[in-house]
Amino acid sequence: MKVIREGLSWGKALLVAAAFSIGINVFVFQPTKVAGLSMEPTLHDSQRLMISKIGHTFKEVPSYGDIVIVDSRVDRERQLVDDFQDHIIIHFLLKAVKGTEEGRHIWIKRVIGLAGDTLEFKDGHVYRNGEKLEEPYIKEEMSYESSEVITVPVDHVFVMGDNRNNSVDSRFVGSIPLDHVLGKMLFQ
Repeated sequence: MKVIREGLSWGKALLVAAAFSIGINVFVFQPTKVAGLSMEPTLHDSQRLMISKIGHTFKEVPSYGDIVIVDSRVDRERQLVDDFQDHIIIHFLLKAVKGTEEGRHIWIKRVIGLAGDTLEFKDGHVYRNGEKLEEPYIKEEMSYESSEVITVPVDHVFVMGDNRNNSVDSRFVGSIPLDHVLGKMLFQ
């Protein structure tokens, strides 16, 4: 009997600790790892980062140049359950139960445009509100060009990878709703 009570006591303590840990990771801070080359030369494949989730929790608007993590599934409404499912431990548990891997929808990108901004892509550069951006962080001159002028909608941001010639970003999926901006890089 004493062994069972002791085991239940330990089990409760472990559940409380796990719930606290998941809560911190979902709403405050989250370690993450870069997957791919789209943020080179600033960030590298498999590099570890610490992300602040406070902006997402309190619905803050990021600033120009911020490196953020986003949910690229812009065609669907994001809900609180998504924040928990994106937690690394829960993600792997769900993967084990479902037996399949969902496509990578969490991206690390740089904020280039905010609501109301107009963006153009010409002559190998990004122009925001008619002015060419000075971007010392990009890997190389961009080969992408478009005659389209994009206006970032209200409650959205426009994000791009620093490796412009090897990045799938807002140029291809559109502007990212603010509730899909999941966090901001603190340090690497």
